[in-house]
Amino acid sequence: MGNETMVQTFILLSFSNNPNLQIVLFVVFLMVYILTLLGNLLIIVTVKTNSSLHSPMYFFLGNLSFTDMCYPSVTTPKMLVDFLSKQKSISYSGCMSQIFFLHFFGCVEMFILTVMAFDRYVAICNPLHYMTIMSRRVCNLLVLACWVGGAVHSTAQELLMMTLPFCGPNEIDHFSCDVPPLLTLACTDTFLSGALIISNSGLISLVCFLILLVSYTLILLAVRKRSAEGKRKALSTCGAHLTVVTIFFGPCVFIYMRPATTFPLDKFVSVFYALITPMLNPIIYTLRNVEVKMSMKKFVSRRISEGQKHYNNADSHDETQIYSAVRAIKA
Repeated sequence: MGNETMVQTFILLSFSNNPNLQIVLFVVFLMVYILTLLGNLLIIVTVKTNSSLHSPMYFFLGNLSFTDMCYPSVTTPKMLVDFLSKQKSISYSGCMSQIFFLHFFGCVEMFILTVMAFDRYVAICNPLHYMTIMSRRVCNLLVLACWVGGAVHSTAQELLMMTLPFCGPNEIDHFSCDVPPLLTLACTDTFLSGALIISNSGLISLVCFLILLVSYTLILLAVRKRSAEGKRKALSTCGAHLTVVTIFFGPCVFIYMRPATTFPLDKFVSVFYALITPMLNPIIYTLRNVEVKMSMKKFVSRRISEGQKHYNNADSHDETQIYSAVRAIKA
């Protein structure tokens, strides 16, 4: 690069410079983020504490909820701070860290959704051997493979980005650091890097999406001859999964399956799969799954009852102490 100065800090242009609009966006995204964390945490605790939900499907659902808590936490806190700051800057190392964890948790979520589709395929199309095929050991290995695969993918993305020189300009037309907008800032030819990134991120998204579509197509073909009740349960479960898959993979394919160019719509699409989708997952799985819904109601009712009981015991203890003190004074 000769004597050219390398960029040490990037400026995130976010959504708008209008202070009033930024306050509104801060409140909206903060509420969405809180709902995302609380909703997914409730699913994790419900699955963990209810023995009737200790099956492979809910084991994967718990892992998906954990990922849905981590994924928006990579970019949302920084975005919220920037809404209240005049200088929306991020260091080079912070930017590279965002890219790594954004792709790490995003890829893990893709793989978990794919594993969940395989789990439903085995449960519906091969129910007699379901517990043998989807044993606890197999489930643990599948989840471990998801996390290892996410780490390999994000490491590859990180290495590709760290080889690129950035010597200005340093303004990123986005609310966070991501590969497509950063590629446009590199002061070198990025054709090869862009092609490798598309073959990495884009093909992973597309292949996983196609595998999911094939799995659910086979499931739909398998339930055609079942009873109305069995067909309803299968379609209810698969419908929830398909909804999550569509709203997550659609934006990912849109962002990463094209050349490294940026459009104004990219920021809103990225918000959708990075923040809105993790919030919708608990709602979708809760509304479409009777077992999860009932378990959540029992969990919340039990906690309320325990809290009321503790409150009543505390009141009784306080009344006893007051009565004893009054007797002592009279004596």
